[in-house]
Amino acid sequence: MRLLFFGTPRFASLALEKLLSSRHRVVAVVTAPDKPRGRGRRLQQSEVKEMALAHGLEVLQPTKLREAGFLERVRELQAELFAVVAFRILPEKLFSIPSRGAVNLHASLLPQWRGAAPIERALMAGTTQSGVTTFQIAKKVDTGSMLMSREVEIDPVDTYEELYPRLATVGAEMLVETLDGLEAGTLQARPQDESKASPAPKITPEDSPIDWQRSATEIVNQIRGLAGSADAFTWLDQQRLKIMRAREDTATSGSVQPGEVIVADAKAGLVVAAGQGAVALTEVQLQGKKRMPIAAFLNGVKVAPGTRLTAS
Repeated sequence: MRLLFFGTPRFASLALEKLLSSRHRVVAVVTAPDKPRGRGRRLQQSEVKEMALAHGLEVLQPTKLREAGFLERVRELQAELFAVVAFRILPEKLFSIPSRGAVNLHASLLPQWRGAAPIERALMAGTTQSGVTTFQIAKKVDTGSMLMSREVEIDPVDTYEELYPRLATVGAEMLVETLDGLEAGTLQARPQDESKASPAPKITPEDSPIDWQRSATEIVNQIRGLAGSADAFTWLDQQRLKIMRAREDTATSGSVQPGEVIVADAKAGLVVAAGQGAVALTEVQLQGKKRMPIAAFLNGVKVAPGTRLTAS
């Protein structure tokens, strides 16, 4: 089939790479406009754009998806189907153009975790199973009829950084299978069960600060879900300390307050009291410093038991 591909981040670039090696033909790619990043604020291309250019594909980067010029070019490309992965919400005026409609690859087992942050929200909720789903795009976000789904187990120590590429790889393969099935007429779309729906809203700055009044389980899951994405953090002596990895701990030391350091030793680690239980920090990144294991951090930064970590 002739495809127009929509996507921006690495999750989408892996799917594009798989499509480019399939029997389907990607006629062009739609991705986000280049954005200034880093200290120099230099324009940076999306990973999807980089891959598209490397394969000699036309790249469209509209600021608005309802622009007349953009819609006209889309019609001229005469794609039979849109393949959409990790992109903005498509207006009906756009997704109704291709004769075979538009298929979206979503990083959850729909109808669970509908929204912009399904991977983060699943981990933050402590779920033990995730997956990927392909579905037909409809007016309401992430509600279209499902075509294929595949389960992916979540290990208790998995973080966003580990689950993201696994889901992306499984999803890329399943997207090709979905398009093969649509072309062959062997796939039967099925509606989503609205009674099982759950939201996965976009991660905001309010999601990152660690509230030590919460339970150790909730804090560890927050850290797992945001590691390598928005990154959970706390404040240590007026410096932001990102927590990249952590685990629950049973250490106690008499009467301690949430956020109070119970243990601080390069060998024993750094253990902090929570509202219920305690959290052992195993990998951190201090403001302006490199990411490092907790032993290396404590060799360079002196933290005494009794020190309080705070959310602000």
